[in-house]
Amino acid sequence: MILVFCELKDGKVRKPSLEALSEGRRLADASGKKLGALFVGASAAGSAEAAQYGADAILTCEAASLASYSSDAFAAVIADAVRAKGATVLLASASAMGKDVLPRVAARLQAGYASDVTGLSMVDGKLQAERPVYAGKAVATTTFSSAVQIASTRPNVFPANEKAAAGAVEALAAPAADFKAVVKEILAKAGGKVDLTEANVIVAGGRGMKEGANFKLLEDLADALGGVVGASRAAVDAGWGLSHSIQVGQTGKVVSPTLYIAVGISGAIQHLAGMTSSKVIVAINKDPEAPIFKVANYGLVGDLFEIVPELTKAAKEMGLGH
Repeated sequence: MILVFCELKDGKVRKPSLEALSEGRRLADASGKKLGALFVGASAAGSAEAAQYGADAILTCEAASLASYSSDAFAAVIADAVRAKGATVLLASASAMGKDVLPRVAARLQAGYASDVTGLSMVDGKLQAERPVYAGKAVATTTFSSAVQIASTRPNVFPANEKAAAGAVEALAAPAADFKAVVKEILAKAGGKVDLTEANVIVAGGRGMKEGANFKLLEDLADALGGVVGASRAAVDAGWGLSHSIQVGQTGKVVSPTLYIAVGISGAIQHLAGMTSSKVIVAINKDPEAPIFKVANYGLVGDLFEIVPELTKAAKEMGLGH
């Protein structure tokens, strides 16, 4: 069996999990295996959606003790499910949760693990993964020698394709609640915006924005395009009051939107590592020699404070944000 750990949000399967599930379906078809979708939490309501994306079996582990994410608890549940089902491949999205829990599962199972992969295939019955290395300058092909092979898929890289399957539901026993760490409280800011890693359009600003107040220009453009705002590490570390949650790069979030607009970003290698897998990259910078232009599909050399408002105006006239 190929098993995919899926995440739920507001009673629906998260888009990155549907992408991982669709890729699992493709690999299962190529290798003649069954596909299972695993859900862990206080409630698995909404998990039936996995059947629309190819899950032959839907495994649920529900318990009050699993209401809040716990790396220790979730790793135990996932590892137990892999053993119980004899799964040889385990996939999950390279979300914050996936990146945290999969290495722990790999350690429990003494399994090989490839993180943030951008390509997967089955070769002679074994998983083969492709992932960017050296800040995206090369792609490494990874093979596994372990019996269980584990990989996390980069969001927005793999398509989420519907392919109906049986989706037979099976409940799994919850582990004893003697976890090393227990979540007592979650403090979260009010949101509403799509997370950077799931966004189709990102407008990111760098040191060329000069000050935090000028990010309002980027917010207006992002709203007109139906996207969200990101920032380079230089901008976040400049003391402009920008949240680290919007930082894109090697030490921030790795993103793969359909459209990435880099405004006033020079293109340091650490930033490029977080966004070069974007489908279309547009760079706006007054320096024609800025490294960002080497990876951009389209480049605008000029004053961003003149260019961005004009782009926003044009986007609004075209109704692109609707």
